[in-house]
Amino acid sequence: MDLTTIPERSEVPEEFTWDLRDIFPDDGAWSDEFQALMAAPAEIAAYAGTLGESAERLLDWLKLSDELGVRIEKLLGYASCKSDQDIADGVYQDMRSKAMACCVSIAGACAFATPELIAIPDGTLDRFYAGCPALETYRRSLTRIRRMRAHILSPAEEKLLAAAGEMAGAPDAIAGALRNADLRFDDAIDSEGGRHVLSAGTFGPLMESPDRALRKSAFENCYARYGEFKNTVAATLDAQFKQLRFFAEARRYPSTLAAALDETEVPESVYLNLIEAVHQNLDAMYRYVALRKKLLGVDELHMYDIYTPVVKDAAVKISYDEAKETVLEALAVLGEDYTALLKTGFSSRWIDVYENRGKRSGAYSSGSSRPHPYVLLNHKDTLDSMFTIAHEMGHALHSYYSCSRQPVNTADYVIFVAEVASTCNEILLMRHLLARTQDVKERAYLINHFLDQFKGTIYRQTMFAEFELEMGHMAEAGEALTADVLCEKYLALNRLYFGPDMVSDDQIALEWARIPHFFYNYYVYQYATGFSAAAAIAERILTLGAPAVEDYKRFLSGGCSADPISLLKIAGVDMSTPDPVNAALRLFGSLVEELSNLNLS
Repeated sequence: MDLTTIPERSEVPEEFTWDLRDIFPDDGAWSDEFQALMAAPAEIAAYAGTLGESAERLLDWLKLSDELGVRIEKLLGYASCKSDQDIADGVYQDMRSKAMACCVSIAGACAFATPELIAIPDGTLDRFYAGCPALETYRRSLTRIRRMRAHILSPAEEKLLAAAGEMAGAPDAIAGALRNADLRFDDAIDSEGGRHVLSAGTFGPLMESPDRALRKSAFENCYARYGEFKNTVAATLDAQFKQLRFFAEARRYPSTLAAALDETEVPESVYLNLIEAVHQNLDAMYRYVALRKKLLGVDELHMYDIYTPVVKDAAVKISYDEAKETVLEALAVLGEDYTALLKTGFSSRWIDVYENRGKRSGAYSSGSSRPHPYVLLNHKDTLDSMFTIAHEMGHALHSYYSCSRQPVNTADYVIFVAEVASTCNEILLMRHLLARTQDVKERAYLINHFLDQFKGTIYRQTMFAEFELEMGHMAEAGEALTADVLCEKYLALNRLYFGPDMVSDDQIALEWARIPHFFYNYYVYQYATGFSAAAAIAERILTLGAPAVEDYKRFLSGGCSADPISLLKIAGVDMSTPDPVNAALRLFGSLVEELSNLNLS
């Protein structure tokens, strides 16, 4: 497919689009289900005030909750995927809005449940378990709910908070519409005067170009446009953290960070230890920056120089088909059952492959596995795009394993472990590529890419996490998140993380305006912890073989059947300590050393 232009959605060949008929055969079937689900609150209301009456009544409610959860997931999943195909398509924006409204309506109707479940005396619940063995399926879920006693409000208050959920999503929706549908950028100009389309999807590949004039033009044009809308984006972030503070205070948490992490049973110390561990290892990052400056042969290293390969003439075009085959080869170490699922995903149109006008930028796995996950890509025939395939299919198969091995109520894994499977795939792919070549130039190119993964995932995401923490502190102190303040704080962090050999261009102060993850409620730190855990798991798989693979698949199949720290211990990693982060950054330092010692002349 021609990747030099951005086609309309209707111009993309069907084989490169996802087949959403596996969820609903058509929009009409979706509408029928929407109408049916809008009637669910009446059925739900019949259970109010009765959950503690008997084990049978409690079991009936939990089964109904499971059924509604699956149906809502499919309703929202279909509408969201359709909407993301072309954000400018008002029909599917309306469907997504209706699905969200339906979710909020059902959540409001269910608001009585959590307070009632918490109010059941421990002795009564023990008798329920003893007299109704089928309830054991829900013991873990009930325990997770009941541990939140201090943060659950009255039924009326819970209903009010549930009704506020739709408004709480508005900042992200508004910022997403601006980034993906409304913003238009001036073309980037290369060193020979050629014009290149600049969009959210092409920005990354343009930053990897060997043409420095093109990189600089793309960088400046991108942030010039964001600069024009910086106050708008700042206002959406301000609203985002105001709503986080509102919900944290309503639920009696001391901070927005505490509220976000408690929901996933992750100690705050894990977040803070990550930032501290990275601060203690910034010297390795500074050596990397100095080496990049040397290998590029520039007098000054700018922020538009940090993604281009340092090895000249080593980049190769990797078609989508070639990328899929290489990913399959690399992940063969995970067993035939794993690669068989990958092949099914590739051949059965689980994936929406190429960029089209209005399509959501970036990449994701839907997380839903009923009937199977869906993956959105914006593939560009680059090495980075091949790694994105491995990454997103890691998410997809994690979801598939969990949903196929766990009951509904413990199938959805929490976000702390969400990045482990995806990043483990990336590391196994990189180790595979390095193992099959001794060519100095190719090896240097791959090591450079691996270093950039470390830089982008551990250092950069930790910088994002520290910035997000500062935004949370500002909101909690009643300070407004204005564009000028955000730019000042972001530029200071950029200088800290990249060190003295990097020119932190003024434009980079606006990068926060381009990052959608700041609307994900303390999500980004998990890229860094996930990468660290994944590095340890990949090393264990490659060293121990079958036993480590089996442990890893037990983790993949675990859903939320245990807290995330315990689940990772099954795979052989203890994230309650900073040891995995420190080990990963030692590996980063050793790779910097290896690259510096290669003869690239």
